[in-house]
Amino acid sequence: MSDNKQASQTAAAPAPAASANNNGKRKRLLLSLTAAVVVAGVAYGIYWGLYARHFENTDDAYVAGNVVQVTPLVSGTVISIAADDTQLVTAGQPLIQLDRADSQVNLEQAEAQLAQAVREVRTLYVNNGSLAANVAMREADVARAREDLRRRQAIAGSGAVSGEEISHAQTALQAALSALSSTREQLASNKVLTDQTTVEKHPNVQRAAANLRSAYLAFARSTLPAPVTGYVAKRSVQVGQRVAPGTPLMAVVPLEQVWVDANFKEVQITHMRVGQPVRLEADVYGSKVAYDGKVEGFSAGTGSAFSLLPAQNATGNWIKVVQRLPVRIALDPRQLKDHPLRVGLSMNVTVDVRKEEGASMTQTTASRPMQTDVYDKVAQDADALIARIISLNNGGRQAAEPMAAPMAAPVAAPAAKPANT
Repeated sequence: MSDNKQASQTAAAPAPAASANNNGKRKRLLLSLTAAVVVAGVAYGIYWGLYARHFENTDDAYVAGNVVQVTPLVSGTVISIAADDTQLVTAGQPLIQLDRADSQVNLEQAEAQLAQAVREVRTLYVNNGSLAANVAMREADVARAREDLRRRQAIAGSGAVSGEEISHAQTALQAALSALSSTREQLASNKVLTDQTTVEKHPNVQRAAANLRSAYLAFARSTLPAPVTGYVAKRSVQVGQRVAPGTPLMAVVPLEQVWVDANFKEVQITHMRVGQPVRLEADVYGSKVAYDGKVEGFSAGTGSAFSLLPAQNATGNWIKVVQRLPVRIALDPRQLKDHPLRVGLSMNVTVDVRKEEGASMTQTTASRPMQTDVYDKVAQDADALIARIISLNNGGRQAAEPMAAPMAAPVAAPAAKPANT
């Protein structure tokens, strides 16, 4: 019995030593872990103080761009559609053709009215010469009547002529004078219609030319061209649809002109300035593709201020929410060409705020105005048609070939994706 007890005491003797060893290892591990955490915290503090605090980033950023609407300027029925969603179109390319039967009739009537106006005005100028000749003839009649009266009055005392003949001569002179006065008034009246102007600048011709220009524009605008070069989106028009002026039919998005709207928290924009460099990554390409941009400007208000239903912070139940301010970031066109972006794609944005020399708000006007010249040719063609008609009806020798109608041929539907189905 005593031997068993002694054996158990001998076996239990190493247990306290093992427990002490485990406690020592645990302390060393805890100390190591604490030291590692402290070192990591110090390292991160140094990293943040020297580098990270100079950058502001957000993933609440999206690609934005101009969505150019294609809308008709005149009413009509759609007879052909030449482009569909996702297709690339160039500026000036015909997209939609409206029925132009009525506008063709109006154009022909306006052409005829202008030609008639030119010929009528030419007649006014010709009448000046004719009336001037009539005045000269009436002056000759007056001179002859005056001379007849003078001769009769000279021999009236000799009894060779009677008083009745002298009276008739006086009457003839008065009639000749009245005819001369009437002819001179007609000449003066005709000159009022032609003085200080030419056939081309005559008000009647200008009025007819304005009517022709209006009819020509209505005729030419039955073809809707692409305002800019880009990709077709949001096509809603169908063949046979009756459209009114201003109806959105489709949109063209120029993807080479996109930018990024990054929504930063209001506490992040303290040190942001216009012109600061930006690094961007798109979710569609991942971190392997990076874009270089720069801060182009700041929105005039937060997103909630410009929302459809702005928050009513004056109500009794109010909870402060950190607001976000849209910051516009310009992208490098060359990088966009190599890796194109689409409107609405998500972006990760990091702004380098170390240099604060720039302005906090944009100080200059837009340096890249949006404009198109695809409609200028229509006005030029109208002026050329007017000049041709005036020349042909004003005695000009210009050839009388008809002027080609602008984009007169109906545009063809795309072969790959028919738009009239």
